Amino acid sequence: MKRGFAWMVSVGMAWWSATLHADPGDETLFPAPSAGEVTLSLYGATDTVDIVPVVHDFQKLHPDLAVRYRESTTMAMRGRFLQDRDREDGPDVIISTAMDLQVQLVNEGWAQPYRSAETGALRSWAQWRNELFGYSYEPVILAYNRKLIDAAQVPRTRYALLAALRDPARPLRGRIGTYDVTRSGIGYLVSSQDARLSSVSGALYAAMGDNDVVLMDQSGALLDKVSNGELTMAYNVLGAYAQRRIDAGAPLAIMQLEDYTQVLMRTVFIPRTARRVDAARKFVDYLLSQRGQGFMAAGRPLPPLRMETDDASTPAGAGATQRAIPLGPGLLVYLDRLKRQHFVESWEAAMRHPHPQREAGTER
Repeated sequence: MKRGFAWMVSVGMAWWSATLHADPGDETLFPAPSAGEVTLSLYGATDTVDIVPVVHDFQKLHPDLAVRYRESTTMAMRGRFLQDRDREDGPDVIISTAMDLQVQLVNEGWAQPYRSAETGALRSWAQWRNELFGYSYEPVILAYNRKLIDAAQVPRTRYALLAALRDPARPLRGRIGTYDVTRSGIGYLVSSQDARLSSVSGALYAAMGDNDVVLMDQSGALLDKVSNGELTMAYNVLGAYAQRRIDAGAPLAIMQLEDYTQVLMRTVFIPRTARRVDAARKFVDYLLSQRGQGFMAAGRPLPPLRMETDDASTPAGAGATQRAIPLGPGLLVYLDRLKRQHFVESWEAAMRHPHPQREAGTER
């Protein structure tokens, strides 16, 4: 990652190009435990290491099904789906945390409706048009290296984070990271929601730019840098990924900011071009079932959404300061081409904010 950012000339066209040209990603095949000829094709933005135990448990119920999982970034998911949709081994199920991009695909008519006892058990905010379904929720958090900063010094609100970034001593210069909204679907989603929820978001991103913020397209990469001490903290990263590293012994800690903490959902839909529809429905039902949700609750890094403590207004376990992002057409607002171009141009201007200590061209 470079500190001196060479940004795209045409923001709108560059984004559409990024979404129409998919990266190759990773592919993992899970053979059927027993004899079977059907291979379910899953396309997802979930890290393969996190999907492995889920698929294995699913196959205990359906041992005749093989599963092929193709991993992409959220931004590449749209392009990869459109590129592969008519292939014989093309996608039967699409999984992503980029809720707005999922809603966009469904709104364009790429999903098929599905109704079952499991989909019917979801709250209204966790499904849309019987086509797009939330199956887990994740707080978006501030992660920090507890060996580099004392818990008492960690900002607890965005105003406190802004004050730390404006500290004349510059303790966070080159030491804070966040998503690159031009390359990350999740990054764009949570940053645009920040703009909706917080009057301080513009100043906060400008202060990050002034502090040589490190920009990356995946939570995992940011968290690795915080874990190894290259960064002190990372803003707006996925809490489940941070918790997985904490459980493995990384010197990380999580701060859910007290002004508000965004909660996004991992969502799933069955494309209308799916060839193995019956198997796809079984997988969706598994994710939404009490068994699937209970399995994810039992120490897995994907916090389940449908739990007995759930209520009508917020995901299970969500605290008073958490703000769940609901599924629906409201997520399309910031995907409007002009709206998106304006937002990204403003964000890029903040990231280019000049500072005398910036070292252009230095690899991060």
